[in-house]
Amino acid sequence: MRRVARTGEVMADILKRWEVDHLYGMPGDSINEFVEELRKARNELRFYQVRHEEVGALAAAAYAKLTGKLGVCLSIAGPGAVHLMNGLYDAKADGAPVLVIAGQVPTSKIGTDAFQEINLERMFEDASVYCKRADSHEQLPDMLNQAIRTAYAENGPAVLIVPDNLFAEKAEWDQPLTSDILASEPGSPRQKDMEMAAEMIMRAKKPVILAGKGALGAKEELALFAEKIGAPVAVSLPGKGAIPDTHPHCLGHIGQLGTKQSYWAMQETDLLIMIGTSYPYREFLPEKADAIQIDIETKFIGKRYPVACGLNGDSKKVLEALTAALPYQEDRTFLEEAQKRMAAWRDEMENDMEAETENLMPPQVMKEIQQVLTEDAILSVDVGNITVWSARYLDLHRQKMVISSWLATMGCGLPGAIAAKIAEPDKQVWALCGDGGFTMVMHDFVTAVKYKLPIVVVVFNNQKLGMIHYEQQEMGHIEYGTGLGNIDFAMFAEACGGIGVSIHNREEMKMALNQAVKADRPVILDVHVEEEPPLPGNISYGQAVHYTESMVKKFFSGKGVTIPPIGKSVKRLF
Repeated sequence: MRRVARTGEVMADILKRWEVDHLYGMPGDSINEFVEELRKARNELRFYQVRHEEVGALAAAAYAKLTGKLGVCLSIAGPGAVHLMNGLYDAKADGAPVLVIAGQVPTSKIGTDAFQEINLERMFEDASVYCKRADSHEQLPDMLNQAIRTAYAENGPAVLIVPDNLFAEKAEWDQPLTSDILASEPGSPRQKDMEMAAEMIMRAKKPVILAGKGALGAKEELALFAEKIGAPVAVSLPGKGAIPDTHPHCLGHIGQLGTKQSYWAMQETDLLIMIGTSYPYREFLPEKADAIQIDIETKFIGKRYPVACGLNGDSKKVLEALTAALPYQEDRTFLEEAQKRMAAWRDEMENDMEAETENLMPPQVMKEIQQVLTEDAILSVDVGNITVWSARYLDLHRQKMVISSWLATMGCGLPGAIAAKIAEPDKQVWALCGDGGFTMVMHDFVTAVKYKLPIVVVVFNNQKLGMIHYEQQEMGHIEYGTGLGNIDFAMFAEACGGIGVSIHNREEMKMALNQAVKADRPVILDVHVEEEPPLPGNISYGQAVHYTESMVKKFFSGKGVTIPPIGKSVKRLF
């Protein structure tokens, strides 16, 4: 049926047909014609006005990571578009489908060096999987469908650049040339590859599973598979929760923030089974071992580790088929040794969390957070030392965690929590942030207040860029440029209309947490913690030498040496 309508209205209708129900962004002169359509459609297509476009892009990326649905953000031309870049690179790196509608100067001024005109196509090209500019209003409906379809198909950001005057063009519209239907066709492994994988697993004496984010949708299947073949399971950071942290087969994380046990298992294994991960750090993987890789994306199979057998398909279906085809592994010697070692590690972690100290230590804070987490809570974790504490000390079962895992951009914690509360308004939502990461985006705490999103933001406040401080020491340097000025985050929360609490000891922490989870407004808990180095579970000789070298340099520089209160961590160093 033909109708006369503004092009912006047609685009809003297409977004709704793709089941988009909200967008993040800021209005402005080169996007205002489309914002007018959002105003008209506000009951079905809600516009969340953020205070900085970077927060909008990071929120859209986090929403896509959590739900698998399209995250959408918009911006004006020029400076607004530039602000989106960090969030778009994060979405591209972590494989999150995101749509950007970027305004541009009017078509009559493109190429004239008009006010706020920049070459958006060139700028967005590397950060996107689709980037095109519309030159006429007739193109827009089909281009919008194409952009969304590409974002979903390639799991990344699609950018549609639109001169604002095109949104206002009226036309007599029929059905667009393309559809708003996405065909899903996951790969299916070849039978001979499945048979080869089964033979390799049956031959293995020391199989180890490495699960990534692609295994999050196959939690039950992963646990059954691991139990049947008698294999311990290590997880990548974005795969946290693929198997419960307290599951008897779980070895915790792999890598710099991982456990001793995962490192040991990777050195001992004769068969690595990678499920839904393209783990990049070869130094934490076996030097020589056969490998099987399960991934829905063929481009990732064998990309970073030499595999003998690649199984292209959905992890859930592939694991179901493999588990049904394999016999029960009777020999549990390797698994039992891994479990014994993991039990010792967990005792160390528990000692850290239960230690009696004068001042608060990060592991103690994590212990108290654990006590009030609901079973379906969502945690948005920032980047820095807070990543290490969250990965190491929080036990997740059914809870979800969202993070910037590949780009590792500081400032992702608060936007992720905003997106999580919008996606799951009835669930408990947390932002766990260092003071460095939080101050990058803290202005948008007022966005949570404005839209009545009762999130709990825990700021680990040590007045320092903690991870960078220890990175410098690990390289043998004296730390420089890592100190931060003090901010009273509790007072800031109150000034924004939220709730703020300043915390200095464990009793205050307990009381504040019990009140925060019941609050009907956003909360900031300003938790003053002592420094604790984020030492890896397995420390190399080189790391130990460089750390000592840093201390010696500091001593001879005349600055003096203060040994940080790292407790049990010192023992793990030696």
